[in-house]
Amino acid sequence: MSLIISLIVYLIVFGLIWWLIGMLPLPAPIGQIVRVLFIILLILVILAVAGILPGISVPLIRW
Repeated sequence: MSLIISLIVYLIVFGLIWWLIGMLPLPAPIGQIVRVLFIILLILVILAVAGILPGISVPLIRW
């Protein structure tokens, strides 16, 4: 259960960072590169939480 809560918290924080970076007036090529990097980071976080990437550990949030 704590794994699901940690994933939700990470996704909310990731979404807020994505939104804040989207508000920056970046030139088109740099903005596209940032979007691609964030999508790759999101995929890595989800795969790490699912246990598919064993080398990357996502810290769990303890209550």
